[in-house]
Amino acid sequence: MADIPETIKKCAAMLKATQSDTEKFAALFMVTKLVKSKDCNASAKKHLFEAIGFEFLKKLLSGKNLPNDCPPLVYKSVALSILTCFCQEEELATHKDMLEAIPTLVEIVEQADDDDCDDNLIVVSEAYSCLKSIASFEPGQNILIGSGAIAKMSQIYAAQSFQTDEALQLIVLLVNKFGTAAWSDDPKPFHALIQRISLDMETDHSDRKYDLCKILSAILKTCKREIIYNSLEGEIWPESLLKGCGDILKSKIGPKQREPTLHLIAITLRVLGIQWAFMNDEKQFYLLILQMAAIEVRMQMDEKKLETTFRNAELIQNCFVILQKCIEYLATDQLDLEAKEKQTTYTALKGAFNQVLSVLNRVSNDKIKDTTNPKEKNFIRVSVGILSSWLAQETTAMRPAIYKLLPFMFKVANDSFEEFKEWRSTAGAKNFEPPTDILRVMLPALCHLVVEDEARKLIFSTKQDQVLLQHIEYYFTIAHYKRPPIPRAERLKRMNEPDPTPSPEQLAEMQDARLAIISMCNILMNLTVLEPKLSEDDPMFANLFKFVVESLPELKDTPENLVLHGNLAVLGLLLLKQQAKRVKQNDFSICRYIQATIRFLWDAYNVDESNDPTALVVVIAYKKHWNELSELWFLGMQTMCGVLPAVPWISEFAIESGWAEGIVHILKKVKIGTLPANVKSAYEDFLSELVEVNTTVPAVLKKADALRVCRNHRMMELGKKLFGD
Repeated sequence: MADIPETIKKCAAMLKATQSDTEKFAALFMVTKLVKSKDCNASAKKHLFEAIGFEFLKKLLSGKNLPNDCPPLVYKSVALSILTCFCQEEELATHKDMLEAIPTLVEIVEQADDDDCDDNLIVVSEAYSCLKSIASFEPGQNILIGSGAIAKMSQIYAAQSFQTDEALQLIVLLVNKFGTAAWSDDPKPFHALIQRISLDMETDHSDRKYDLCKILSAILKTCKREIIYNSLEGEIWPESLLKGCGDILKSKIGPKQREPTLHLIAITLRVLGIQWAFMNDEKQFYLLILQMAAIEVRMQMDEKKLETTFRNAELIQNCFVILQKCIEYLATDQLDLEAKEKQTTYTALKGAFNQVLSVLNRVSNDKIKDTTNPKEKNFIRVSVGILSSWLAQETTAMRPAIYKLLPFMFKVANDSFEEFKEWRSTAGAKNFEPPTDILRVMLPALCHLVVEDEARKLIFSTKQDQVLLQHIEYYFTIAHYKRPPIPRAERLKRMNEPDPTPSPEQLAEMQDARLAIISMCNILMNLTVLEPKLSEDDPMFANLFKFVVESLPELKDTPENLVLHGNLAVLGLLLLKQQAKRVKQNDFSICRYIQATIRFLWDAYNVDESNDPTALVVVIAYKKHWNELSELWFLGMQTMCGVLPAVPWISEFAIESGWAEGIVHILKKVKIGTLPANVKSAYEDFLSELVEVNTTVPAVLKKADALRVCRNHRMMELGKKLFGD
């Protein structure tokens, strides 16, 4: 107690010596002066708190069983004044007695009324101060969230009682701490709160409007997106937000107004999607936010010191979110733009991304490129990600500068991929926001870049091809969901237990993994075809081929996997053609792969699912995805024709499986003159190649009535090979 001033010790002794509530209350007036003095440190405050005794303070707060000398409001005000000072110290703010006061403090602010006397307003204000101090520490946060404080503060704000902004600040403090866990699965309270704040933001034309933008951003960021998005019907707050943000952006505003508005727009787009920008059935708001975000990026990244740019990282990243959503929508070709609008949009985007490219070039040559600061590292990654999104749409822009930067982009992307893998493998990591795999983000851009000679040279010189192999292997483990291993001791009793159903989060993760693999197949197909010498000799391609032939047969035969199945099958065929000299006839994994590939090629067409039994049609399962599968199927048939002479024994599978015979049987049913030319060529080339490489094929085809098929569909080349001139 050496560090406690003598005056505090005397006051504490006097408090302990009091004989009645009246005496103790009188002594409190000295306490209110002492706790506000500069000499009253944390130890001194704790000493005084214990001397007063919390039971007495609680009695003052309740206003019950007290002397009639003063109105209850005075007792309450004095108690709150003292508690406010004590709450500023963590040890006292987290004290068991202080935490017990939370319900009483919440009750005080719930009873606030504009029509009451000024003294009551002071009491309410001090109660809010106490709550904010207590809510600054984890024990208080836990009790507030457990006692439904968010719902109560929402009701206070909706009722527009006194000091409602204080209630909002408490809500923001709690949602920032608990994230989505702050909200129940019932969306009504969330919608009601956001509706009230949105209407206020829309109609308030003072500077408070921008504070409400910040509050809306903080709350929207933590919502349970799926629940909120799926319960929007009948809600008008999205329209209020649109109008409020539109009014701000059309006004003459400075940085202090732009920043919270752009942040709110970015968060809203994340929650509601780009369709929110078209709620009024016009494109003006969409074009406005695109222009504003592009201009802001140029201003914030234009020839400034890197330190200045990084200092404004949060604002720039919000603009990136807006640009990302706008670019994705542009790519769908649903937007009807006039020539002038197209030119203005393109100019704005090009200006912004030239600036992003310039900053990344400077970063790549600066010591900051190796930063370990999480915020700086994240900003670099996000910048690489948004530039990649632009390159996926603008397939010819800025090539010399991009080639120069590409090795650095690969390094950033690869680091993020390793971090993403580590996050998924770490127990309990799901409690934290996952790091973005920037290599995954780069894939659509790489699909375009890989057809260019310079880009492919860089991919091989930086060994990025090997990373792509690791990438596809890793994402296959996500897409191909398997039952978690069962401990040996439990295997017998759980033998007949059905496989667990993946959660909605796992299903979404699996779908994203499929899309990633499909993009990687596209990239790797181009590498295989455009670098034939390397794909024959480089060990990476041998390892890639091994991955495909082992993985494809394991893939579950489900509708969700059909496009993935087709991509892996055709990639395997392209690799098989190049790797033919290494393939062994008795390799069981290749046999299984060929069977799975034949299944994909065989199942695409039939006559059974047609209304006309003489018409060849794409089967229903394939038709849903035919935009993605059509080119794959024709490439697969063409590549199979190239594989057969290189690996003749594969023809046995076409015969033994019944595929070759099946093609003839189907074509025999097809009405003369209705067979599409490209399908006819694909089948004729394949059957002709089979005849060339396998002497048993002609007899099989003739028995199936190939003569009629050749005559009906004028398959002259096949007819010559089977029956001569």
